[in-house]
Amino acid sequence: MNFLVDGKSSESIFILAHGAGAPMDSEWMSSFAKELAKHQVKVIRFEFPYMIERRETGKKRPPNTKKVLIQTWVDVYNKVKAEYPKTPLFIGGKSMGGRIASLVTDELMPAGLIGLGFPFHAPGKDVGDRIDHLENIQTKSLIIQGTRDSMGSKIDCLNYDLSKNIEIFWLEDGDHSWKPGKKSGLSLDEHMLTAAKKVRYFIKENK
Repeated sequence: MNFLVDGKSSESIFILAHGAGAPMDSEWMSSFAKELAKHQVKVIRFEFPYMIERRETGKKRPPNTKKVLIQTWVDVYNKVKAEYPKTPLFIGGKSMGGRIASLVTDELMPAGLIGLGFPFHAPGKDVGDRIDHLENIQTKSLIIQGTRDSMGSKIDCLNYDLSKNIEIFWLEDGDHSWKPGKKSGLSLDEHMLTAAKKVRYFIKENK
């Protein structure tokens, strides 16, 4: 397994998975992990098997099957839990990484789930069965979402029947990676900062 660790605090740990298209050390992942570390959140990043293979071969690979992605999350969680048995663990990730974490969170029972740009549906597509499990999720969950996310905008989410344990925190005019439009007067850096503060507060309240 490949891991990257940001931050020194061990009061709580956020295990952070990447999205479908970019590795754990992409600009977005690195920027947000470092921002979280500034706010006393220790972050452990990891990669799914297909991304490790892509790194080793230099050839693009599609994501692994759902079964493999789920098993990877379970293996990573158990490995971190064994190393930090008394530390509250939070799980989640960018887009696909957060979605797969949401599928195993009630089984693993971490202190909380954090989705960063949650893929409620594929762009231009219906949700299908992507949110069925979110209706009854028991884990305290935070989803940080851009209001114009193509995989789940604020308007889209008004129609979803989600568990009372899920809080959606909106970043104004943000896209799937939280980047706002130029006319908004906002910046990605500002949204990163706001999101990091929100994650820190969520972890503090639930550890």
